[in-house]
Amino acid sequence: MSASYAAGVAVIVAVLVLYKKFSLAGGNNIPLPPGPPACWFWSNALPAVNIAYALTDLVRKYGPVVSFRQGSQVIIVIGSMEAATHIMEKEGGSLVDRPRTIAGGDMLSNGMRLVLSHSGDRFRRLRKAVHTHLQPKVTETYQDMQREKAMDFILDILDDPKNHQKHAERYAASVILRVTYGKSAPTANTDPEVIRIHKVVEHFQAAVRPGAYLVDRVPLLRYLPGYGKQLHKWHHEELDLYRHQLQRVKNDVDQNKASPSFTKTLLENAQGHQLSPDEMSYLAGSLFGAGSDTTSVGITAIIMAAACHPLAQAKVHEELDTVIGSARAPTFEDSNSLPQLRAFLLEALRWRPIVRIGFPHRATKDIFWQGYCIPEGATVYGCHWTLSRDPIAFPDPEVFNPQRWLDSEGRLKDNLKIITYGFGRRVCPGLHLANQSLYITPALLLWSFRIDQRPDAPINTHAFSDAVIPHATPFEIDVIPRIEVAKLKEMMSRPMD
Repeated sequence: MSASYAAGVAVIVAVLVLYKKFSLAGGNNIPLPPGPPACWFWSNALPAVNIAYALTDLVRKYGPVVSFRQGSQVIIVIGSMEAATHIMEKEGGSLVDRPRTIAGGDMLSNGMRLVLSHSGDRFRRLRKAVHTHLQPKVTETYQDMQREKAMDFILDILDDPKNHQKHAERYAASVILRVTYGKSAPTANTDPEVIRIHKVVEHFQAAVRPGAYLVDRVPLLRYLPGYGKQLHKWHHEELDLYRHQLQRVKNDVDQNKASPSFTKTLLENAQGHQLSPDEMSYLAGSLFGAGSDTTSVGITAIIMAAACHPLAQAKVHEELDTVIGSARAPTFEDSNSLPQLRAFLLEALRWRPIVRIGFPHRATKDIFWQGYCIPEGATVYGCHWTLSRDPIAFPDPEVFNPQRWLDSEGRLKDNLKIITYGFGRRVCPGLHLANQSLYITPALLLWSFRIDQRPDAPINTHAFSDAVIPHATPFEIDVIPRIEVAKLKEMMSRPMD
């Protein structure tokens, strides 16, 4: 046997050993869940484009839990509600952690962004500070403000229905600016700070998109001279913005003229929360960025659903006419009396989820499921798009059917899991505030208008950006007032702040 032949055999054996190592979870010889075959040695990376659609196809082919291997990294995608309940919820304590993301977590955010924060002391401090200010009793104090901003949204739609997506962005930005910093913005298009923060959100989405930066697979790249120059530039831009906002609120606090806000509360309880000024800056800033983006995307999905599904919209109109009538507009107190409306909203957010693939979790111990093992250290995604198309949990998943959320007596079911805000202990801390916006704005919108698809401009319901939080391609609608226009303007008008 020649030396070169023997060396070749040794390489093949080594590769096979490595392949076996990464095909079996931990040291217990229990296999990983099935997944697509390796394209290069043991590497079968996540899809690079149309990720949510591609993952859904792979779940249909390989089963409800699919595994990928990228070098030594194991990635697991959860694609059924049953598996998500068992793995993401019942085993949620083992999935509190986030995997290390070099581009988005380290280079862009310097470890200070809550949504990417590893479990540990900093995460606990950040999370506690957020929960203190965004728990249900606290967020209820913002309901009057949210309703007032939603009334402005109705006037915007009445005056300029073509730019409904911009109006949704203005509404969301105004609400979250008030909650976060105690201030309002006249419009999302003209306020310089809002424009800057929307740019920050775009940078964040670009950095966390799976596969966007090679450094997340080859961490040593970050030490190459010049690598990541753009990410470092983005980091300094957003940190300067967040610091400026924190300092502005601090100056107002010192002068006894600060409006109630999340940042004011942070500053007044800085010693108890044990957060540095930069940690407070990032916590408040990222709250604004995430809150404004997700809320506007959710409102747009609801508008699209109404335009494309007139019969479902008509059921909501019938309920609104019966419960509310035309003499007054809906309030938060009406929520429990409007199950058709709430079912419509839930179905719209299932039909076009706000987040498509979800944020990654990291397993801190081996998790066993139906003869397979998700190994300690694996990255785990609960893919929202795929889960929302689980045919067992949601029969005929491509059919828009709000009635699936209601029982035989017309009440909301309590056994259907809502995944809009994530899973386990990493569920979105702003969910109560977001739910309030995603109730009162559509309630006023559908009470005020019938929303129609334009015959000359059919809506492409699959035309969304390929991003973690996808934005719909601009689409036109017709809005037909259900209340006499002069009366509607009078009911929606109020003194400006």
